[in-house]
Amino acid sequence: MAESESQEGNYYNWGKMVENIKTDMEELLEEMEKLTVRVTWMTFDYTAIQTNPDLSNAMQHSEDVFLMCKEQMEKKWQEVLLE
Repeated sequence: MAESESQEGNYYNWGKMVENIKTDMEELLEEMEKLTVRVTWMTFDYTAIQTNPDLSNAMQHSEDVFLMCKEQMEKKWQEVLLE
């Protein structure tokens, strides 16, 4: 009787282990898909920059302007809070 209970426990543990492996594999696959998309976009951006060097300068200028605008908005927000 104890042997059959032990076997049932082993089957349960084995089944749980298989489920855990399946879940882990699905999570890894999802992460791989995300990385693949990121690499694809990086490749696209790199190709675009290589074919049009002015694009890199325009992107840098846009980022600089955005950061300046963000800084000004934060200053104004602090002034509004102090009033």
